[in-house]
Amino acid sequence: MNETARTEDASPTERNMFTRFLDTVEWLGNLLPHPVTLFALLATLMVFISGLFGWLGVSVEDPRPTADPGTMIEAVSLMNAEGVRMIMGNLVSNFVNFAPLGVVLVAMLGVGVAEKSGLLSAMVRGIVLNAPKHLVTVAVVFAGVISNTASEMGYVVLVPLAGAIFLALGRHPLAGMAAAFAGVSGGYSANLLLGTIDPLLAGITTEAAQLIDPTYEVYATANWYFMIISTFMITAVGSLVTIFIVEPKLGVYDDSRADPSVLDDSQMAPLDKKEKKGLVMAGFGVLGVAALIAFLVVPEGGILRDPEAIGEGFLESSGPFFQSIVAWIFVFFLVTGFAYGRVVGTMKNDRDVIDGMASAIATLGLYIVLVFFAAQFVAFFGWTNLGLITAITGADFLQAIGLTGPLVFFFFIIMCGIVNLSLGSASAQWAVTAPIFVPMLMLVGFSPEVIQAAYRIGDSTTNIITPMMSYFGLILAWATRYDKKFGIGTLIATMLPYSIFYFLFWVVLFFLWVFVLGMPVGPGSPTYYEG
Repeated sequence: MNETARTEDASPTERNMFTRFLDTVEWLGNLLPHPVTLFALLATLMVFISGLFGWLGVSVEDPRPTADPGTMIEAVSLMNAEGVRMIMGNLVSNFVNFAPLGVVLVAMLGVGVAEKSGLLSAMVRGIVLNAPKHLVTVAVVFAGVISNTASEMGYVVLVPLAGAIFLALGRHPLAGMAAAFAGVSGGYSANLLLGTIDPLLAGITTEAAQLIDPTYEVYATANWYFMIISTFMITAVGSLVTIFIVEPKLGVYDDSRADPSVLDDSQMAPLDKKEKKGLVMAGFGVLGVAALIAFLVVPEGGILRDPEAIGEGFLESSGPFFQSIVAWIFVFFLVTGFAYGRVVGTMKNDRDVIDGMASAIATLGLYIVLVFFAAQFVAFFGWTNLGLITAITGADFLQAIGLTGPLVFFFFIIMCGIVNLSLGSASAQWAVTAPIFVPMLMLVGFSPEVIQAAYRIGDSTTNIITPMMSYFGLILAWATRYDKKFGIGTLIATMLPYSIFYFLFWVVLFFLWVFVLGMPVGPGSPTYYEG
């Protein structure tokens, strides 16, 4: 593993200890198979475990309010004729009915149009390049958070752009890349807008919550309020860490080890007249979509207004508007992307729109394969009752040790962050852990929406320091263009301050927002589960 000049001011002992830590993290991560293989193995393992637990007669008393006193939940074996019939007969339905699949596909159709038209790239460049010099760091981190609506764009466009901007300003380019990476990946669960990750996680949470309450549904907006306030916290903390910790640590940039191509600042092309006009037209598209929503929701008798809610409660998350939020994500990006593309010439007709949608779906090939196996694992977990048994046992343990108050989330967030070091995909990790921890924490009184918000903190804060994160290699490749000796260890060391301070401030914000101020994490999202 490469160490660079960036760590030369540390003592040999410190370097060796840190290197050994990084070696251990990388070694543990490399022990894990590909996420697809992991879910296939977990699904297979679930069959064998169910057979063992069924043979042993494992059971627990059902604590749910809807259950009759003395009702037992027994482990169901899949290692018998009935189990084989269930597996083979439901293989397809498990896949197509898996909640996150459809919502992600629909949302990505719209995002694909906005990305293909160039709207998302132009928005990021417009935010960063037009910011005052003394606010460039803030603009970079903020743009990184906003780019999470379509995360690939943030990694591919913003991170290298931020390096070029810092270099042009006489600052260390790797500090600019670190700030952008911290916004895009460290702030993955903060945003002003809803993105594709929101319906994806909400779908997984719904599947897990229904192990306890079959009627429970978690909407894409479940964490929206907390995401909005987190955006400003992430921007502030990320900017301060960049200015006062990362940039001084990197020191004065020495371009002798750089690829000559990155020293040419021509890649920082400002927005031209067409692009600016396109953004204006996209703004009109935003206003048009907002006006349509207002027309359908605000007036008495509005089509998407909850007819049973009155006053301030007409936008409850269970109402028609939030039930159709994924459709609105699709419409929003479709309209704004096409409006922008018509002006700049990237969207000339319906074929261009269709190509944008098709290209977005094409990028989801691996995700679809992952979902197939994840769906089988989640289904098996539910059929065997092992999810419920684990959750009830875990809830009983928490009650026995008295850890049933808000403090439980501190340990839960830490656990999620540690797991993320080895399983970098947010959806893959949540698909594994949600069926256990959502029911468990529901049984001690917390809502699935709050549990999901806590999970997202742990997942996001360690994204930037794990080589298992899917874009970690890409960031390293971008960085080595500015310093050919830049290695994995230096990248993790550079990003570690962001991870530490994000964790500390985000956890404090979570407890203040949810348990001190009593604010909801999203529209109609309760703090406590009273089922």
